[in-house]
Amino acid sequence: MVTYGAHAGWEALGDPSRLAIVQRLAERPRAVGELADELPISRPAVSQHLKVLKSAGLVVDQAMGTRRVYRLSPVGLAALRDQLDTFWRRALDGYQDIVDKTEECP
Repeated sequence: MVTYGAHAGWEALGDPSRLAIVQRLAERPRAVGELADELPISRPAVSQHLKVLKSAGLVVDQAMGTRRVYRLSPVGLAALRDQLDTFWRRALDGYQDIVDKTEECP
């Protein structure tokens, strides 16, 4: 029996606030306070969302003085992209199979 496990990043990105955080971190690294200033959620909520994103492997953090600065994880995003590329290849292969079968029919 084959089991399928989705990368935890897909589930993490399903939340609009976490997606907004990732979009901002794609621009540049930011501290929690900066993110909270840009989003309509509290600083503790931003921290909780970052915890989920970090657990999913999508962000990493670094201590800088008294604050933590977050940035996107190239490794985590590459894993998501690899899965998406696999989905895309499978879809294209499926379409090609349909085209081939259609051409075989008189």
